[in-house]
Amino acid sequence: MSSWIQGIRPHCRTRRAPDRPRSRQTGTVSRSTGSRHDDATSSSPPGRRRRAAPRSRTRRVLKGVALVLFAVVVLVATGFFVWAKTPMSATASSLAAVADDTRVDVADQPDVVVLRPARTTALDQGLVFVAGARVDPQAYEQVLAGLVATGVTVVVERPVLGFGILDPRPLSHFTDLAPEVTNWAVGGHSLGGVRACQYAADDPTVEGLVLFGSYCATTDLSGRDDLPVLSLGGSRDGLSTPDDIERYRDMLPDDATVVEIPGLAHAQFGSYGAQPGDGEPSISDEEARSRIDRELTSFFAGVGD
Repeated sequence: MSSWIQGIRPHCRTRRAPDRPRSRQTGTVSRSTGSRHDDATSSSPPGRRRRAAPRSRTRRVLKGVALVLFAVVVLVATGFFVWAKTPMSATASSLAAVADDTRVDVADQPDVVVLRPARTTALDQGLVFVAGARVDPQAYEQVLAGLVATGVTVVVERPVLGFGILDPRPLSHFTDLAPEVTNWAVGGHSLGGVRACQYAADDPTVEGLVLFGSYCATTDLSGRDDLPVLSLGGSRDGLSTPDDIERYRDMLPDDATVVEIPGLAHAQFGSYGAQPGDGEPSISDEEARSRIDRELTSFFAGVGD
């Protein structure tokens, strides 16, 4: 039997299972489930990832730029606030002189300085005076003391952020501090004078306007023939020059009194020392105050008539 088996073995061929056709798609077969995972659908095409990267990078750049700009704005605003709230202070000598002046009572309040006559019977006249940009209101006490001594009550405004032009408070906020006065004039130095022009335009009860080294840059009062105006300038003023004052002369009534004081500089309208950009005065501070006082008291003699 074994020989017979050996005899037929060469004639028996092993039948092999036909090869499965190869798939054109590549993939892997899960050992647990036998399911095929197509590589083409298992993840996003590489091309899409490469396109998303620039957008993400752009967002980061824009966010960084926005943060830098915000920081710059904050720094600039903080710097401006600190600068604006650091005024040019009144000189010690001027404060001492007013403290020794028995003709004047001074009340230094948080937002104003109020000067009242001490020995003279108070008149029914008052002046709301707006300080120049970043100038301490106390710096005007000495130059206005002579007017106060004649009986005029003076309220010197301490502007918001140091700039009268930015102060939103109405005139009544200051006149209410002296309710005994009913006849009010307004005035100001430099940018404070610009604000005073606005007060005069907004309130028809204002009975006079006083400008120290200033002009009505934004307000036309040429039609106010009922408004007495005194405009004082200095020939050595380097900030509100004589040419500047003349350029805006048409904004005042025709009968306005315009006086140029020879040798007077811009900072001599107050007592706070030299000011950058100003001219060099050729008269002393004492002479400057004397000339200003003379013009001011003469003007108020006719206000409210």
